Amino acid sequence: AMDGAPPPSSPAGLSAFVAVSQLLGLTLLATTGAWLGRYRGGVAWHSPLQFNAHPLCMVLGMVFLQGDALLVYRVFRHEAKRSTKALHALLHGLALLIALVGIIAVFESHRSKGIPDMYSLHSWCGMATFVLYLLQVRGGKPLTPPGGKGLCSARDIPVSPQWLLGCGFFLFPGASFSLRGWYKPQHVFFGITLFILSITSCLLGITEMLLFKLSDSYSHFVPEGILANTLGVLLVAFGLVVGYVLTREEWKRPPLAEELALSMDFKTLTEGESPGGGS
Repeated sequence: AMDGAPPPSSPAGLSAFVAVSQLLGLTLLATTGAWLGRYRGGVAWHSPLQFNAHPLCMVLGMVFLQGDALLVYRVFRHEAKRSTKALHALLHGLALLIALVGIIAVFESHRSKGIPDMYSLHSWCGMATFVLYLLQVRGGKPLTPPGGKGLCSARDIPVSPQWLLGCGFFLFPGASFSLRGWYKPQHVFFGITLFILSITSCLLGITEMLLFKLSDSYSHFVPEGILANTLGVLLVAFGLVVGYVLTREEWKRPPLAEELALSMDFKTLTEGESPGGGS
């Protein structure tokens, strides 16, 4: 862009959908807090209320912050890509730490109350989602794209954190251009899939908690049940809006001119080509 030219505008509708997603996200956090505070006694560590930190942390980390991390590349369309990548990684890291606190809370709460662990469908799906969020297992197959040059193998990284792979390929320019191009769609697929699994696990957890706490009164449309069901609807709505923004092809972040030039330079360096096109 020429000096003095106005900054490019966002595509029509993008800002409105992002704003709606944030409104839904803040509302679902407020609803979670209202449910736990009004009907479950609030949140406190090393007390009978320790369990309540679990739903709060999982909604905040694995849903809201993870969703915002996925939206970063749609929102910051014209900023330096390295800064956008750093924010993307930071939000994922915060989501991971907060979710870890939530998992510790539920295990400690179960231990103090003598409740067994990992027997419900919610616990299976939730733990699988968290482990997949943390680790991306590469099963020993080469990390070589079709037609690639075999730059590294999964035997070099037998268990690779998803966010570490993302940081390694996209934050650091020394990563192979072809390998980064091959990994990017897989990174996007796993990100969206884990986001869907996180919302699904939360919905299972809400249902399980209501069935345990309300028992027979749940079917009588008691206020707590209505509020918790509203939280579930907000989770689905947040996921749908985020998913819609992510899947609109015309809303993808366009590469800046300097990024295109830099990518061609890296391709030249990593694939052994000369600037003039020779080998």
